[in-house]
Amino acid sequence: MNVEKSRISRPTKTKFLGFGFYFDSNQKKFQLRPHPKSIQKFQRKLRQLTKRSWSISLDMRIVKLRRVIYGWVNYFKIANMKRVLGIIDAKLRSRLRVIIWKQWKKSKKRIKSLVQLGIPLEEAKGLTFCRKGYRFIGLSKVVQRALSNKRLRQRGIPFAQDYYLKVRTVI
Repeated sequence: MNVEKSRISRPTKTKFLGFGFYFDSNQKKFQLRPHPKSIQKFQRKLRQLTKRSWSISLDMRIVKLRRVIYGWVNYFKIANMKRVLGIIDAKLRSRLRVIIWKQWKKSKKRIKSLVQLGIPLEEAKGLTFCRKGYRFIGLSKVVQRALSNKRLRQRGIPFAQDYYLKVRTVI
């Protein structure tokens, strides 16, 4: 037995194989969820895979993201984590929009791409010549409309919450 890991404590303070516990007042029993440290580790891995400075193609990035997301969700599929995965997905989509924006590089390409995606020319020019940083532009409504969730799904970008709802196992 490991003295540091073994202890007697309340279920809410316990971490076991990456899982934590919480009390569900509706069902009057303790339920599983990923432990906050496990969630932080997962988010750190996703941030590492979606660094703007990492110059790999979007296709390779999608393959690597799919491996990490599907593996993590498959491991924790018995836990309740729909809300957490929704938050993680929103951050991931924002980071991917920034990556796509940065890959367009030149102003001419950005304007052309936004217009092709259905954004009016003046709005596309306004965003392209905006002096704000990548993060601001990735969160802007114009880029979110142009690179909508539907378009990102069509591109093959994995959504953790969708996959979780597909493979969820209820105990």
